[in-house]
Amino acid sequence: MLRACASLALVLSLAASAAAATRPPNLIFILTDNQGAWTLGCYGNPDIRTPHVDRLAAEGLRFTRALSSNPVCSPTRATFLTGLLPSQHGVHSFLDPKFMMGPEAYNTLREFTSLGEILRDAGYVCGLSGKWHLGANLTPSEGFTSWVTKPDGHTREFYDQEVIEDGKVRKEAGYTTDLWTRKGIEFIERNRERPFFLFLAYNGPYVLGQLMNHPPRNRHAAYYRGRHFTSFPVDAMHPWQNANKGFHNRQLAMERTAAEVSGVDDGVGEILATLQRLGLGDDTVVVYASDQGWMGGQNGMWGMGDHFRPTGAHELMMQIPLIFRHPGRIPAGRTSDLLVSNYDFLPTILAHLDLGAKMPTAPRSPGRDFSAALRGGSPPWDNVIYFEMETTRAIRTDDWKYVARFPNGPFELYDMKRDPRERFNLYGQPGMEERRAELSRRLEDFFARHADPQYDVWKGGRSKAKRHAP
Repeated sequence: MLRACASLALVLSLAASAAAATRPPNLIFILTDNQGAWTLGCYGNPDIRTPHVDRLAAEGLRFTRALSSNPVCSPTRATFLTGLLPSQHGVHSFLDPKFMMGPEAYNTLREFTSLGEILRDAGYVCGLSGKWHLGANLTPSEGFTSWVTKPDGHTREFYDQEVIEDGKVRKEAGYTTDLWTRKGIEFIERNRERPFFLFLAYNGPYVLGQLMNHPPRNRHAAYYRGRHFTSFPVDAMHPWQNANKGFHNRQLAMERTAAEVSGVDDGVGEILATLQRLGLGDDTVVVYASDQGWMGGQNGMWGMGDHFRPTGAHELMMQIPLIFRHPGRIPAGRTSDLLVSNYDFLPTILAHLDLGAKMPTAPRSPGRDFSAALRGGSPPWDNVIYFEMETTRAIRTDDWKYVARFPNGPFELYDMKRDPRERFNLYGQPGMEERRAELSRRLEDFFARHADPQYDVWKGGRSKAKRHAP
């Protein structure tokens, strides 16, 4: 009997080990709101404390040239989840509140297969904690069964704000950045025994609107009060600046930015500590990114592309942090200089999870799989990305950037090797005709291949969001 019991215990142990070995890795996708990569220590910021994101980068792979395909939150979130461009998924700007709550509310991704649905069908339990801003906010969708979010997309403040939980709107008196972390941890703890996907979508640091006129209140406020910030250039306001003029060169706005960035970093630290406490660190892919870039005084600019007239396509409006950590599968302490876009995220993460065959083919994403780079390899790669915001489109190559605005400009052309700050517009300069024509042709060919006519604003198509710029 003892031998039989011992044999049974051995069989059960081997079965449990085999199950653990075949269980797919968990995924935690941490997405922040309006955060330029330059605000993080691991991207060179000397002023803002981000030890936990810096640790994430030290234990994984950090992309130095990751760019968003749009400068606004709703379109970029849709692109991360579907791998599609705004001219494919139809969300060209931030979504109207009427589509998030009320009789006209609807899910703007309902016609597409997105990341949560793919993972749900592969056996994952999927949870959202944080900002959705893609419509029908009261109702869980896109494969998510756990759903704690905001009723809207705009952030007025981080305290005493309305949130959605269990299908109802309630007031959260505390710091909402901490709320999203806490609800994310609860989701991890509930689902630790099965593969899970946590979409931890912070609405911080945000750093826009009237909250920039309010002093920070989180635990970092005192540390940043009165500090000199060398990373926020003090410069004359750019003539294209249309919004955020009241924040330009203001000490309070710099303090608020720094405090909210550090507040998000606290949450990253708590998530990593939870994974370690539960023994899930090696079994979980953690990705850190932002929906789009953000500028804090560089070139006299404050904000993102939609805050300018004409709409901006500056590099720092596009550059986002992008960090992957998966101990044992992604070598630690590395960087990659590949030019990658948020439309490359879906094919890459699916390939890393051994679900590459589940990548949707209709409509076909322009996204490319760089998962070989995660493992330390060198995928075949064309260093080029494309960008669009309604009537503004751009192509960025290794050496050049070309910006076109339909139908009559203004146009921009920059030598990104010699002029990385985009100070000298070479469009129309003698000797640039061939370069300009080549980049214009590539830009037109790309969107001719990928844009859906019904959402191709350049050719009379519509946007699911209210048109932001003329």
